[in-house]
Amino acid sequence: MNSVTAPVRKHLTDIHEWQRLGEANIFPPSSHIELIEGEILEMAPIGFNHSGHLNRINKVFTLLTANCADSSVQNPLQLGDLSEPEPDFMLLKPVDDFYSSRHPTANDVLLLIEVADSSLAYDQSQKLRLYALHGVAEYWILNLNDTCLEVYREPHGETYAQKSTLRAGDTVTLTQLPDITIQVSGIL
Repeated sequence: MNSVTAPVRKHLTDIHEWQRLGEANIFPPSSHIELIEGEILEMAPIGFNHSGHLNRINKVFTLLTANCADSSVQNPLQLGDLSEPEPDFMLLKPVDDFYSSRHPTANDVLLLIEVADSSLAYDQSQKLRLYALHGVAEYWILNLNDTCLEVYREPHGETYAQKSTLRAGDTVTLTQLPDITIQVSGIL
């Protein structure tokens, strides 16, 4: 008997199917999943160090930007038809309904931050590529492993033209909100 082997094929999904799966409660509420380039990916659980740093980031930026930006913590960001990551933190352009009628897109993002420990390599490669491709103007990785802040600016194709690594004694000014400068030690 002659057997024919069929190639294994991935089933990729788009935003519309992804949203229908969510509405149908296909995934348990406790699952930490994201749609990245058509694939449904399970993300690592969030540990106490990660969540504590995220709380600190949220407090610092909410106080500094109360009148000029909306803070968003671990909420969806629609990037084209195939990706809907849930970044740890975003500063968004203010809209009257606080994004209750749609998810923000890259054009709405003033600053996007991922807090990285176990996800560091992924955030420095796949997430960086995704955010650059979609034109997220300023992407930060709070690198808990190396106790530093990686600042990526000027998206160009699949990468960023500018990268800076900052430490506790440094300050950083947001490109999209140039009146906002923070002490890196305030979020490290």
